[in-house]
Amino acid sequence: MAARRLFGATRTWAGRRAWELPDPAAPGRLLVRDYAKRPVIKGGKGSKAGVVSDALKDPEVCTDPVLLTTHAMGVNIYKEGQDVTLKPNAEYPEWLFQMNVGPPKKLEELDPETREYWRLLRKHNIWRHNRLSKNQKF
Repeated sequence: MAARRLFGATRTWAGRRAWELPDPAAPGRLLVRDYAKRPVIKGGKGSKAGVVSDALKDPEVCTDPVLLTTHAMGVNIYKEGQDVTLKPNAEYPEWLFQMNVGPPKKLEELDPETREYWRLLRKHNIWRHNRLSKNQKF
């Protein structure tokens, strides 16, 4: 009942019309509009007067070796302010220095008794299946 009111469809028992279309101008109905109008760019077609002048710029590259060794460059997410200073290694947790930051380990390098091994094996099998089924029509 609530769905019938929500969508505005009522069923007629005469059998001539199974569903009636809702009246869009009826009170209590939401009017659905299409997409918004395209923004008007002044200057006409082909001219560069309408192009936005605030183009994205790359951040400045720091070449100072003292700042590179004492600060985490590029970590500051705010427009203004200084970069984060690095603390001594004793203030960071142990797991931070045990992380693998190199290339990922290959399947042959992992122990078959670990969860990492089986996850990587499953991933390889999915990649293999996708490669094989890429050329099938159905």
